[in-house]
Amino acid sequence: MPGPQDGDLRTLEGVDWTPVSEKLIPARLVGEAIGAVVFLAIVSVPLVLVLTGVWPAYPAWLAWGLPAVVLAWSLVDILLVPRRVRAIGYAEREDDFLVKSGLFFRRVLAVPYGRLQYLDVKEGPVQRHFGIRTLELQTASASTNATLPGIPVEDSERLRDQLMARGQARLAGL
Repeated sequence: MPGPQDGDLRTLEGVDWTPVSEKLIPARLVGEAIGAVVFLAIVSVPLVLVLTGVWPAYPAWLAWGLPAVVLAWSLVDILLVPRRVRAIGYAEREDDFLVKSGLFFRRVLAVPYGRLQYLDVKEGPVQRHFGIRTLELQTASASTNATLPGIPVEDSERLRDQLMARGQARLAGL
């Protein structure tokens, strides 16, 4: 019978998913906005050079068009942040830990507790400000490494301890 690790999402209908914290939305918005401003500034250099007369031979349609496309793309990307965050979740089952993500292209990753080698808990300055952390589950297989952003600080401590205890118990049984 195919399991979630085989990519059959229909077998996960009865799973009780835990969503990540809503605090991940403003944290991601900050990151997206900073990235958009930096990228927009870079692609606007030819426009500035055309407007100041330094590069008059540069096509005006391209000088105006490139920043316009980047601005439109960035706005759509920023508008999708809340839906993308709400699509992220996790589930603790008896034999494995599931991580789901993706708005258009959905992905469910199953990490068997017995294959869990270590678990990183990461926290950047923006995450620290919003009281959230990122969990990274590492296994021997590079394709099975899972990242779970937006976990509240108190939940990240509990998850780390609980997942590592389950991993050690499953590993000892091998």
